[in-house]
Amino acid sequence: MTASIASDRLRTRANAERAARLPEHLQRLGWDRARLDAHQRVQLRRLLVHAAENAPFHARRLAGICLEQFEVSDLPRLPVMTKGEMMADFDDVVSDRRLNRRTVEEHLAASKIEPSLLLDEYVCLASGGSSGQRGVFVQTVGSYMDFMASLIRPRVARSLASGTEPSGIVTALVAAASPIHSTALAAATMSGPVQLVPVPATRPLPEVVDRLNALQPGALVGYPSMLAQLAAEQRADRLSIAPGAVTATSELLTEEDGAAIRAAFGVPVIDQFASTEGLVGHSDPGDSVLTFATDMCIVELVDADNEPVPVETAADKVLLTNLHNLTQPLIRYELTDRFVRHPDDPSGKLRAIVAGRADSVFRYGNVAIHPLTVRSVMVGMPTISEYQVRQTERGVAIDVVAHGQLDPTALGDALRQSLARCGLDAPEVTVRSVTSIERHAETGKVRRFIPLASG
Repeated sequence: MTASIASDRLRTRANAERAARLPEHLQRLGWDRARLDAHQRVQLRRLLVHAAENAPFHARRLAGICLEQFEVSDLPRLPVMTKGEMMADFDDVVSDRRLNRRTVEEHLAASKIEPSLLLDEYVCLASGGSSGQRGVFVQTVGSYMDFMASLIRPRVARSLASGTEPSGIVTALVAAASPIHSTALAAATMSGPVQLVPVPATRPLPEVVDRLNALQPGALVGYPSMLAQLAAEQRADRLSIAPGAVTATSELLTEEDGAAIRAAFGVPVIDQFASTEGLVGHSDPGDSVLTFATDMCIVELVDADNEPVPVETAADKVLLTNLHNLTQPLIRYELTDRFVRHPDDPSGKLRAIVAGRADSVFRYGNVAIHPLTVRSVMVGMPTISEYQVRQTERGVAIDVVAHGQLDPTALGDALRQSLARCGLDAPEVTVRSVTSIERHAETGKVRRFIPLASG
């Protein structure tokens, strides 16, 4: 089977599954707390039983537990699952004994341009290449379309409520180039009801601008770092588009970037969280608090000791239990994202602000420097359009892209003062002016803060 035929086959299968699943997903938006609780209980028991019977990794961890009567409140009894453990024991984590890490990696290597199905059944994705440890994930086409349905259903529901046909709106997706990453695979497989058109973030910025000018999308979705650059292009009149909706996804949306994007395009920004592991969240336009699809994943916000954090408190990590992917069971799987919990919505769905990643905090002995320490300085530098910060032994080294006058000495002094106020003794700061910040070759993402341990 040629690559193009295999890709067409995947697209046909995916859209059939999406069409069959989306109506139920739209109905779920109206569930009350009792209906959501019952769904989580049933799906969690189904997941645990399947994992114990088919995945040796989980069979060992779940031994001796009565799974048929397991409750969501019992989850803290189970061990935490890390990405390192998952990748090291991958062959025992997956529940189809035909699958193994070597086969999945070979399939991913052959699918960087044209997507296809593994064993004519499974979607394979990779994550983490731009931000840390690599992870690979396998799921059925139906499971992936459950994920996609949870991703698009808020927009579809808004369109239907306003009497607008969602399939009539072209959405430009400025994100990953390779379909082994979820954003690119979404664009490669989805043909309705939301029409996604890929505009790879890995292309030079002038090419992205030309593509968007030709496309004139009715909606724009992209990485916040790219949307902020496009906002600058719009203000400079090199980009001239009028999207009715703008959604930031897959990276932290800072307050300053959100304001710049809104000012340039004239619409409030929707903040979206979408992890390859299966967790999805959306904000209302212009809001910073996201509501998460907890019919799809059970989410625990915990501290460094895996104890639950109270409302209005930043979690050190997220423990995710994916209810829809039985092929690669993720049970209390550790994500290093930092969420600040807000009161649940009336139906019991998790609401939280995404405050960044735990590995974006720079640690110098007993002193912890949060990214806000640097961002609070950068927001006062209007000529700087993009930057990347690397931790050094005694401070930071920062690369900046500036459009206009830049005073590296003044910037360095301001950063030293900010770091010192947070307790770092005699901080050392170096500032370098660059023409661009390198993006990951496949995802197009930028890692904004790079701790010392990552080089």
